[in-house]
Amino acid sequence: MGTTVLSAVTAIGHIPDYYFQAIGSGTGAIAAWEANLRYIADGRYGNNKMKLMVSQNSPFIPIHDAWKAGSMAMLPMDENEARKMVEEIDAKVLSNRKPPYPPAGGLFDALTDTGGDVLLATNEEARAAASIFLEAEGIDIHPAAAVATATLIKAAREGRIDRDKTIMLNITGGGENRINQDKTLTYLQPVKIFDPGSEESRIKEEIKSFF
Repeated sequence: MGTTVLSAVTAIGHIPDYYFQAIGSGTGAIAAWEANLRYIADGRYGNNKMKLMVSQNSPFIPIHDAWKAGSMAMLPMDENEARKMVEEIDAKVLSNRKPPYPPAGGLFDALTDTGGDVLLATNEEARAAASIFLEAEGIDIHPAAAVATATLIKAAREGRIDRDKTIMLNITGGGENRINQDKTLTYLQPVKIFDPGSEESRIKEEIKSFF
């Protein structure tokens, strides 16, 4: 997952100052942090640490709540309430309830080491950001990427980032609408359907004969 940072740094020529990405588990941000540390050890692209500016889709914000509370552990969550909040967010991939936040070398350590922060975007803000991205870059992006884009826009408007610094925005998915428009999709049909009601021995024999 850290290869996005490797690609960005080699293209830019130096380590960025900020790194924006939406998170569910936070493993992508941890990987970005680790890639950053490897570049510092390498020495050819500078020695600064990117501020990890990670984001969540409100109202499902367990990492944000733990971080803002200064807690190294995830805060207790009512399971029913958590499921309800997950149903409300557009970016379903950001709905991890047990991220690697507390362990040594986990997200809490990564955020602390880089002086980073956890930001929020609502569904409405993310949709607006996706429209802006489509207009500016000519490509559609997935909801999670739109959440990250929305928080970058807000951070810039609120003066939370230095506009003269180098910013890396990780667009974690997109182009689905473009593919549907430009390509003819072919859906493969199964060559063999096994009857789940059959006895196990019969299914095994069918599988052997099929292969």
